[in-house]
Order: sequence, then structure tokens, then C-alpha cells
Amino acid sequence: MQGAKAGPDYIDSAFHAAATNRPSFNLDSWAMSPSLLDALVSEGTARADLLIIEGVMGLYDGIEAPARRTGATADLAARFRLPVLLVIDVAGQSQSAAALVRGFTMHDPEVRIGGVVLNRVGSDRHRRLVTDAIAALGVPVLGAIPRDNALVLPERHLGLVQATEHQNLTAWLEHLAETAEQYLDLDAIIALAEQPQVSPGHRQLAINPPGQRIGLAQDAAFSFVYPHVIDGWRKAGAEIVTFSPLADEPPPESGDCCWLPGGYPELHAGRLAAANNFRDGLKRFAATRPVHGECGGYMVLGEVLEDADGARHAMAGLLSHATSFAKRKLHLGYREARLLDDGLLGRKGDVVRGHEFHYAALIEPGADAPLVALTDGKGQSLGEAGGRRGRVTGTFFHAMAMTG
Repeated sequence: MQGAKAGPDYIDSAFHAAATNRPSFNLDSWAMSPSLLDALVSEGTARADLLIIEGVMGLYDGIEAPARRTGATADLAARFRLPVLLVIDVAGQSQSAAALVRGFTMHDPEVRIGGVVLNRVGSDRHRRLVTDAIAALGVPVLGAIPRDNALVLPERHLGLVQATEHQNLTAWLEHLAETAEQYLDLDAIIALAEQPQVSPGHRQLAINPPGQRIGLAQDAAFSFVYPHVIDGWRKAGAEIVTFSPLADEPPPESGDCCWLPGGYPELHAGRLAAANNFRDGLKRFAATRPVHGECGGYMVLGEVLEDADGARHAMAGLLSHATSFAKRKLHLGYREARLLDDGLLGRKGDVVRGHEFHYAALIEPGADAPLVALTDGKGQSLGEAGGRRGRVTGTFFHAMAMTG
């Protein structure tokens, strides 16, 4: 089984990987070109007998954009002619769920609802009322999950707690599997699967490899990097060498560039500030080779990171800004970035699409030159952003794909 995630979320993919024992990947109809989507789906189906794409928000939820480029799960279902297994929360309703299902079946003629799973069912009587009402629509109900607090995952400010931090992940996945076997018609669900309709063609790289030997920070503070980006780099011949700043490891001396991805540095600010070997090594590395940080990585490249309690921690100081998690403000949405200079993201003038999701605030903008000119998903200008100084660059947004 191969998992995939619709939209830009990078936490769910890690749960897919834990459940399937293979890397998951993202599919985003706004950020990715149709040819890249086709290539990723083709590769995903080639790796496993069954590809399951988890949706994002509601089936039709996206942004105002050209048809089938809205970022909605429905875009993928229509493009690849895939049936939808609709999961609906029936807590607090019974026969009204049939009206909801009817609306989903009629909303878009190119999107087919193959079956329904009821979630948070209160009792056998509740299940029968809902199932009988939906049966009149000709849409099969393929399972009914009872209310069970043990199925709920813990959350924090950026959504779910990461899979690697879950205290009892193996036991939770086993409980989830037992629940699915007991309450879902798994054979009927698998029988819904159809071969996705894709256009053959040359695979487009999401983001060009920033080097041939890439030093990639990877630990609990630096964990948010899109699997399709890393996979594309490897397929293009690049070697990925990971290191852990939390373990006070510097970037690998053999690397020709360094990439600091997003994550939760605000939860580990004290340890990062005390990681002298990492910080000194990063400064030595940046003196001769390029370094890029996105979101959490961008925060660590600055002068100061203020944690949730207002304590200020010295960071790498390779860029001159300061960020704060005490002064929280949600920044969320798609981003299109035109590069203002050459760097690890691409050449000057290149356009990269990505996503921004953080609560950190820029409390001191610093004096560095901006890295990108940003617009939101609807093309509205957000001004210049990010920073560049010498060989060091950084932005708050996570790069997903080039537009070329």
C-alpha cells in the first residue's frame, strides 16, 4: 500500500509512512504542474498494488483559481478519474446525512463518490438510521466507525503532533487497524480502486537539486521537508547527507550546500542555542558554501529566536532578523515566489510555488536584502520577503515546485 496526501500538509505524510512502511508524498493541484502530478501518481502506483490519497479539508475546499488548479481534493479525483471514499462525521445527525451525501454526489459531474464511511457513530440504531437514509441514493455505506477517543491524535499549534513524537504510535496504529478490520468492509473498499488516468511524459523536477551532495538537517527541530522534493533530488543524482543540530552536529564537511528545513525549533530553542558545535560548524560552512533555511530553518539562521515564554535565544546569526513565538500570529496560505537573486532555490527570476504555515512573528526585520517577491494563491502581492546575505538565504515559505 502506498499513501499520498492531497495539499501541502507535511505532518500527515509521516503518519502514512509509519502505517505503510514506505515514504508517502504530496499531490497539490495548485502548487504542482499537471505533468508533475502525473509523474508522481505514476511512480506511486508503480511502487504498490494500492495507492490511497488522503484528502485535505473538505472534498471541494480549495482557493479561487483556474478550474482544476484550486488545491482541492476534488481536482485530483477528477484529473485521475479516481473514485472518492467519502468519510462523513455523523455525530449530531442521522437522516440528514443523506442530504449531505446527495449534495456531494451532484456537486461536480466529474467527481464520483464510490462509497461512504460513517464516522463517530453513536449506536447501532444511529448507524441504521443513517445507513437506511443513504441507501436510497444508491451510494454504498462501506463502514461505520463508532465514537472512540482512543482514535484521536494529539494536537498542538501547527496541527497534529509529529508521528516521530507520538508516545505510543505503534500501539495506536494497531488499534486503528483493529478498528478498520472490525467496522469497515475492507474488501469492498479495495474493490473501488481503479487505475488512475495519467498522461505519459517526461518527469518534471519539483525543485532542482541545490547541489550534488546536500547536507540536510533532520531531527525533531528540522523535520518538515517534502518527500517528493528529496526524492526528485535523488533521482537527479544528488546525494543527501543528514545531520542533527539537536545532537550538536555540524553540516557535513563533504557537502557542497546545506538545507535547513522547517520544523519546531521554537520548542528546542535552548538546546539549539547551546549547540556550539552546530552553530560554529554552520558558520564555517557558510563561509565557503551556500546555506538555505525555510520556515524553522529561516528562524534558526537569524540572530535571535524568542520562545513562547519570551526568553530570547541566540541563533546562528547568519542573517540579521529576529523571530518570536511569544508574539504569535498565524501565517497560512499558498505562496508564489519570484527569486530576486541566484540561490539554492533557483536562478534570479525563477518562480517557485509553495506554502506558508507558522505562528512565528518577525520582530526585527534585519538589514539583509530580500530573497523573493511574494504573492498569495490568488496573485495578490505580499511584498518582498525572506533574506539573503552572502551565500546564506532563507524564507518562511516551504518550496513545493517550480512553475517552469
